[in-house]
Amino acid sequence: MPFETAAAMPVSADQLGALARMARSTSLPHRAVMQAKGLLLAADGVANQQIARRCEVDSDTVRRWRRRFADKGVDGVGVIAKGRGRKPSIPAGTVEEVVRLTHQERPADGTTHWSTRSMATRVGIGKDAVARIWSDHGLKPWKVDTFKISTDPRFEEKLVDVVGLHLSPAVAGGGVQRR
Repeated sequence: MPFETAAAMPVSADQLGALARMARSTSLPHRAVMQAKGLLLAADGVANQQIARRCEVDSDTVRRWRRRFADKGVDGVGVIAKGRGRKPSIPAGTVEEVVRLTHQERPADGTTHWSTRSMATRVGIGKDAVARIWSDHGLKPWKVDTFKISTDPRFEEKLVDVVGLHLSPAVAGGGVQRR
């Protein structure tokens, strides 16, 4: 099968080396590796249709790769263009409502704090979306940061002794220092 050829894409020696490293990478995202392989083929003068077949994409994708490489160089490889990809499916205002409910209200069932499932049911979104919102905002409704004061009538007296021991261990310990 004869190879279709096209005008070789202009690539500097440094860019060629960077693309070759990216194409061999086992740690980069698959999309970046495939783009690097496709751009190496483009640098060799292989036609867009042939690159598309080898990389299992369509020829418009290869054209976008070439255009982005011409604009941004190696930094543009593997980057997802703005506006592409899955759009957020959480209705507008829901994130703010989850944060508000978490801070200001308790569940109607009398529990002490919200669970992802109870919040999801209340707001009408998935439990994973609630968990993501809480993580993004640093919320941990299950974690209570309080300090309880003892009801012991001698609490103040004991507190003074303990604090005194920490501030001056030699005096509080009877003058004996341990090594």
